[in-house]
Amino acid sequence: MRFIFVHGGFHGAWCWEKLIPEFTRRGHAALAIDCPGHGQRAAEDATLAGYRDAVVDVIEQGDIIVAHSMGGLTATVAADAAIDKVGHIVYLASSLPVEGQPTFPVGGGNPSQRPSPAGLIDGGRKMQLMPRDEAVAAFYHDCSPEITDWALRHLTPQPVAPLIEPVSVPRFWTSAPPRSLILCSNDRVSAASEGRQMRMSERLGVKPLSLDSSHSPFLSKPAECAEAILESLKRPGTGPVNPG
Repeated sequence: MRFIFVHGGFHGAWCWEKLIPEFTRRGHAALAIDCPGHGQRAAEDATLAGYRDAVVDVIEQGDIIVAHSMGGLTATVAADAAIDKVGHIVYLASSLPVEGQPTFPVGGGNPSQRPSPAGLIDGGRKMQLMPRDEAVAAFYHDCSPEITDWALRHLTPQPVAPLIEPVSVPRFWTSAPPRSLILCSNDRVSAASEGRQMRMSERLGVKPLSLDSSHSPFLSKPAECAEAILESLKRPGTGPVNPG
């Protein structure tokens, strides 16, 4: 099997560095991508289409996409564009877009779900990094100090443009590939709250697996994370997905 790993917000392909060896030693091929505006592509302009193409440009027939956090948005729009190639999507402590809605509402809705002007930099184009203590509490509270320091050095500001563009993925809702969902029981990221994640499991039509970890199991528990991903492939959801 070949796995494509898709990072979440503020992160890049680097975040999978500890996990990928768990797959290669089990005989699987593995590839981590950088979306534009992230990782080694941090200087590039980011759009939702750019996120999509970062996956579509490398996907091969039957590939398994593992999407973390905001990477669920990327994986979903990519699957809509390459619906016949995707073998499975694993949503790992992840998000699922709502048809016709942006990830962050520009106006209306819950203000807590919108980027705060005080948190924007680069002329409003990017969300600034969290203070160290907040980032550790959100992402890495069960990671070793060494891993935490390494990860914090690699974080980059999050582009806003892909998150305020309405999402339309009609082929995904009607013809979604097999998929699974892994929840992290000690996840402290608000977007991964229990109620929201259970709603996501209902929309996907899956029974989620639970992993005893923070929001970043690929760093804190890579072996256990790999086993959970492989186990999740055995209990896929199939058929249409609820668009919202």
